[in-house]
Amino acid sequence: MIRLSLAEIADAVGGSLHRCGGDEVVTGGVEFDSRKLTAGGLFVAVPGERVDGHDFAASAVADGAVGVLAAREVDAPAVIVPPAPDSDRSRVMALAGDTDGSGAAVLHALGRLARHVVDRLERLTVVGVTGSSGKTSTKDLIAQVLTPSGPTVAPPGSFNNELGHPWTVLRADEDTRHLVLELSARGVGNIAALCEVAPPRIGAVLNVGSAHMSEFGSQEMIAQTKGELVEALPADGVAVLNGDDPLVAAMAERTSARVVLVGQAPSADVRAEDVTLDDQARPRFTLVTPEGSAQVTLPLHGEHHIGNALTAAAIAREVGVDTREVAARLDAVQRVSSRRMEVTETADGVTVVNDAFNANPESMRAALKTLASMTRETPGRGWAVLGLMGELGEDTVRAHDELGRLAVRLNIDRLVVVGEQARAMHQGAVMEGSWGEESVLVPDVDAAVALLRAELRPGDVVLTKASKAAALWRVAEDLLAADAGGEEQA
Repeated sequence: MIRLSLAEIADAVGGSLHRCGGDEVVTGGVEFDSRKLTAGGLFVAVPGERVDGHDFAASAVADGAVGVLAAREVDAPAVIVPPAPDSDRSRVMALAGDTDGSGAAVLHALGRLARHVVDRLERLTVVGVTGSSGKTSTKDLIAQVLTPSGPTVAPPGSFNNELGHPWTVLRADEDTRHLVLELSARGVGNIAALCEVAPPRIGAVLNVGSAHMSEFGSQEMIAQTKGELVEALPADGVAVLNGDDPLVAAMAERTSARVVLVGQAPSADVRAEDVTLDDQARPRFTLVTPEGSAQVTLPLHGEHHIGNALTAAAIAREVGVDTREVAARLDAVQRVSSRRMEVTETADGVTVVNDAFNANPESMRAALKTLASMTRETPGRGWAVLGLMGELGEDTVRAHDELGRLAVRLNIDRLVVVGEQARAMHQGAVMEGSWGEESVLVPDVDAAVALLRAELRPGDVVLTKASKAAALWRVAEDLLAADAGGEEQA
């Protein structure tokens, strides 16, 4: 973060000074986990379900923090923030887990502080990314292709809500040239609020799927919310839209910014042509832009990464990177965030694909297609170990049934459905293919691991995927834990 005195912070957030004169200067990072504080930092006292950050204020300062951002008086130098507005309080309290609004107050103030910092950094380009699936992987790609053009800040993993968003913004300083932000939403207005914290100049919308359908109610409402990103762009900004998704392409009418379409359709401004996949489902394609074309060999697994890469390419082009250099940077990208198409081969020849960080119908279909590509021309069997996709509302049974049927149509050799809540996936597979034991329903992770250990053989490929609550990454990690010689592939 840029250097700020406690008095400047109090002024930025509308707070008051407590146990300090205000001249104390924050020179380190901003943290809500006191264990991660460095000397000169600012501690953010966020109350949670298990612990309240206010209880750690004194120890945080004793460990080197300059002061605390707090909602009530603490035994340490602090900026005491005012209550959050009613609109923010109702939205943020559910996230923070607080019952008295103190968490909402602190997070609202953190957002105001982040906006103050962004406004001070005049040379900073803010890039926002949203979509129903693929946000984190695309954010990682964008950050990697922009970094050679200047210092770039992006969040770790899926740090994309009212806490992670401003926390990421506050990693930027005077040297930062690109700030890449992932924007999530649980309802209408969420993305607009995040854009107020850090107004984007470039905004990318990847897709509109059915994730969080139980909260939004319809795809149209999801599209309405995702489109808040392009509505927040200035007239001299750029909206990068997936032209292959009609609901996203239609967002061009909702922005005053210049629109760049990406995709595989001939009408896309930045597109992929001549697409092929290798035996590990890694894409190769011709990147075509208005300035020229170049070959890309993407070292990531899954055809769905093509759209992510095109988005990154379009954004790099907007900051002045030419087509050939964009292609070269895409050739060199790496998977950054864990449990997202994390491919590891064990010493005994079994390939484990850990894509279990989260799941929705769209990302599940992409993962199954990747598994099918990886086993299409090999003697090994493809195993899909799948679990519950959450927050689908009344579409839950239908969506799980369709995924089970898709596994059959893709000729996946074995389907292991984990948990009674995902039973419809097993039933769909049986009904579609009249499978015998090719599809099996097991009660929990331990049962899935036991089955795999008993039946896996060299050459097999195992995909694990489900919503985060199912914790199916434990299957992948258990299989790999017994294999000290496993080596991760690119």
